[in-house]
Amino acid sequence: MKLTKKSHACVRLEKDGRTLVLDPGMFTEEDAVLGADALLVTHEHPDHFDESRLRAALEANGAAEIWTLRSVADRLSAAFPGRVHTVGHGDTFTAAGFDVQVHGELHAVIHPDIPRITNVGYLVDGAVFHPGDALTVPDHPVDTLLLPVMAPWNKISEVIDYVREVKPRRAYDIHDALLTDLARPIYDRQIGELGGTAHARLASGASAEL
Repeated sequence: MKLTKKSHACVRLEKDGRTLVLDPGMFTEEDAVLGADALLVTHEHPDHFDESRLRAALEANGAAEIWTLRSVADRLSAAFPGRVHTVGHGDTFTAAGFDVQVHGELHAVIHPDIPRITNVGYLVDGAVFHPGDALTVPDHPVDTLLLPVMAPWNKISEVIDYVREVKPRRAYDIHDALLTDLARPIYDRQIGELGGTAHARLASGASAEL
């Protein structure tokens, strides 16, 4: 499987000539969805869900489909009948040849005064886990954790403890558009030294073979 990092929380996974795209949002390049056979969206926040990008992907490929939670599906299903699927915690499905398990139910707490919305994470092929905006620990071993390193709802101690709890073989940064270049070496060092696993980050457009 080939993983390609796109800006912020979006990644592309490629296998056997097919492409799965997760969480193309407003900070993500417009071409991130091009050629997608399937798309997964963790929740409705615009840095993870850009409706125009998803519509463009579905219009460009008449066979492309989306799996997501109800709040996102309700905004797309009427225009693309039969191609937008609603999922929740515990569901399993196959998307473009990738086996996917759904884990989690709620977005992390931003502030007690802000109501929590739904959020799901996706474990792809039993190996790559994208948690969206939550520190969900799936009840399944994780080989590659996509790690949300910088958000209004987290701090670095929580990120480090999350890596320790999931115990992946490796972790790649996501949710990093708000992290300045000045701060990146600090995050790299602390997560790398304290997380207990191989930790790396990819520049937007860079790829890794998993």
